[in-house]
Amino acid sequence: MSEKIFSTAKVITRHPANPILSAKDIPYDASLIFNAAVTRYQNRYVMLFRNDYGATEADFLASGKKGVPFAGTNIGFAESNDGINWQVHEKPVWQIHDEEIERVYDPRMTVIDGKVYVCFAMDTRHGLRGGVAVTEDFDKFEILSLSVPDNRNMVLFPEKINDRFIRLERPMPVYSRHGAAEQFDLWLSASPDMRYWGDSKLVLGAEKVPFADAKIGPAAPPVKTPHGYLTTFHAVKYAPNDLYSWHLNWRKIYYAGLMLLDLDDPSKVTAIYDEPLIAPETVYEKEGFRGDVIFPGGMILEDSGEVKIYYGAADTVECLATADVNDLLNLCRKI
Repeated sequence: MSEKIFSTAKVITRHPANPILSAKDIPYDASLIFNAAVTRYQNRYVMLFRNDYGATEADFLASGKKGVPFAGTNIGFAESNDGINWQVHEKPVWQIHDEEIERVYDPRMTVIDGKVYVCFAMDTRHGLRGGVAVTEDFDKFEILSLSVPDNRNMVLFPEKINDRFIRLERPMPVYSRHGAAEQFDLWLSASPDMRYWGDSKLVLGAEKVPFADAKIGPAAPPVKTPHGYLTTFHAVKYAPNDLYSWHLNWRKIYYAGLMLLDLDDPSKVTAIYDEPLIAPETVYEKEGFRGDVIFPGGMILEDSGEVKIYYGAADTVECLATADVNDLLNLCRKI
């Protein structure tokens, strides 16, 4: 039986300016610009982007594609009047590296009560931790909470639900999943104060997604609509053969998925689209540091009904796709 080929939903339009941000646009050392957080804040669009720097494709090719360590990772900041054309600040705004912490990366932003809350991943000598920080000026980031290893891909809902902050997350169990490699699922936790998290619930199991045979997890922070929280997720499927990458043995395809979560109990999936919302199809999505990767990190619902979906492509560049909110809602099949 031949492998099913998945395609992007017809309601999705890739922006003609893609990629909207790449290493060539950055005024400091930059190699990979991807997995950005994007939101509206103080009457402008703002972006926090991941930058892995210090190595190029040529470096990997020269090494026989065995792997060249990047010099480091930082988080850059950009602003825009239209969400398409970006002005990048002259220096990175956030980087941590000490005896215990190796780096912070993959930011996700949600504005609540006039403050920007930033979810992020943190690599440490003792495991990968997920965290929540807060900023009002993109100069200082106060870390409010850090998980124990291993948990990541955290995103916050845009408001309290039943007087609690809610986040989606992807813990990474190994032993308790009975040896299933990377069979990780999408979970939810709640907090009274952004610092202490618990009351965790399973939202969506990886086995429920027909275009995944490995891990799934959160993508962009959810958007509230009258019909529920419109929510993207990432889903991974193994490829039978090597895909384009700067390094060896890359065989994972990352898709963007779409579901609708209940307004009063967001641990309940009320509707889901049973095919990918965005599948890697263009050159900039299929060729890069890791080819065939789509990973949404920001979603904005405009007053016009247009939804802007910002996504990392091939773990190399940042891109934009748009759709009408009603078309997205109509994609989701009630369950």
